[in-house]
Amino acid sequence: MNISIVTIGDELLIGQVVDTNSAWMAQAGNKLGFRIKSIYTISDQLSAIHQGLAAAQNDADIILITGGLGPTKDDVTKLALAEFIGDKLVHSEESWKHINVIFNRFGKEPLEMHKQQALIPSTATLLGNEMGTALGMWMEYQGKIFVSMPGVPYEMKHIMTEHVFPALQQRYSDLSPVEHRTVRTFGRGEGQIAVLLESFEAQLPDGIALAYLPGSAQVRVRLSLVGSATIEQLEQSFIQLKEILGPLAFGEGETSLPLALGQLLQSKGLMMGTAESCTGGYISHLITNNAGSSAYFEGAAITYSNTLKMERLNVASSTLEKHGAVSAETVREMLSGLLKNLKVDVGIAISGIAGPSGGTKNKPVGTVWIAVGNNAEIKTYLINVSKNRQENIKYSANKALGLLWKFVRDHY
Repeated sequence: MNISIVTIGDELLIGQVVDTNSAWMAQAGNKLGFRIKSIYTISDQLSAIHQGLAAAQNDADIILITGGLGPTKDDVTKLALAEFIGDKLVHSEESWKHINVIFNRFGKEPLEMHKQQALIPSTATLLGNEMGTALGMWMEYQGKIFVSMPGVPYEMKHIMTEHVFPALQQRYSDLSPVEHRTVRTFGRGEGQIAVLLESFEAQLPDGIALAYLPGSAQVRVRLSLVGSATIEQLEQSFIQLKEILGPLAFGEGETSLPLALGQLLQSKGLMMGTAESCTGGYISHLITNNAGSSAYFEGAAITYSNTLKMERLNVASSTLEKHGAVSAETVREMLSGLLKNLKVDVGIAISGIAGPSGGTKNKPVGTVWIAVGNNAEIKTYLINVSKNRQENIKYSANKALGLLWKFVRDHY
């Protein structure tokens, strides 16, 4: 069964807001066995919405729509939908009561404009939304299903999870979930892994597809059951894939680098810390995003200035004068001071030039030094990222996490 996704909003088209709704709906729908046929992003104009709905209807059996359900004048999705299916807008007492309940929860009263928000196509079935004022709407027209939801991501996810997907699964009970198996790797680029897997890919059974998904300092390698192959063949191929990738594989499925590192540290009974300069605490943020990280993460020293590097991490002034803040010698002393002062088993130290300014001929923007190790051994690494500031920080952080994961794997 095919799905077309339509996201509505000028803010999406001008890049002011990133469209995460389409990605989430596509991924969630695919897992349930639906085929995502197309994704459209269109403006807050009646004519554009009509055109988008017509294209989506031509593509698919189910049209999932987000955006344009608020109380302001640019929220015209309901009117466009009503016109498209030859319906009219009517006042919904259910919607109006819901709006009042949401406002009263915060000790407020709805505005006059919210009465417009309570207008819905007369043939629409409302879908509950405990996260906001705009209810979802389910409509059927010319044998197709149209579902309209708010553009706020957590509201859309709530409606999809609680109402839309259960209803679709009940109607299309013969669908089989699409099966994927993913290995997450660190230490080799996409091309290097492709060469490593060349023979493996050539002998894959018909109906199993191999895909490479490069990310920030890591590559996901995915097997998908897309044809006549059996689940047993997929599982056997996945076992072979993991055997070939061997030490490059740090996790499966959605396991992230910080989570994989945390699981490894916890299994070894080790505590870690970070000494961060150019990443400004981003590495520790990635670690502590995972619940239970206090079991293996002691803390961080965010030493952006040379003064703090000396005061908090015992970096010698002579080291900074001779080699500079971005050097193997400095990150080595940063990590040594961190291990001593935080009394942790292992750690990361990082210093670099994130950009866009601050680079020199010898140390251009994107030059980053990383140290990982313990009291017995410290390893230093030079990376040259040469991306924009945000990507330099993101890549460097993931690289550092991967290097510590590799160090712990090899030394404990």
